[in-house]
Amino acid sequence: MQTNYSYPLEPDWTPDEVVQVMHLYNSVEQAYEFGVKVTDLKLAYRAFKTVVPSKMQEKQLDKALTEACGYSIYRCMQAAQKTDRTQLKMTAN
Repeated sequence: MQTNYSYPLEPDWTPDEVVQVMHLYNSVEQAYEFGVKVTDLKLAYRAFKTVVPSKMQEKQLDKALTEACGYSIYRCMQAAQKTDRTQLKMTAN
């Protein structure tokens, strides 16, 4: 578990937007490291999408996050949509 990576952030985001994006990044990280409540992850993703409505920008941020720490927003959200469980624990590739 590497903890000294930097999350991809945009310089034009407001402090509130940074908080919303970081909440999703932290939820994704939690899903990989400890497990996360599916409802919390989905709520964080909905808030993230208000800041990053563009699929293209979302893919770019996901790629940057995966390169930085190995965690994927896309894989996490796919698993969250498919599970019937209340908790989601991701496994690293």
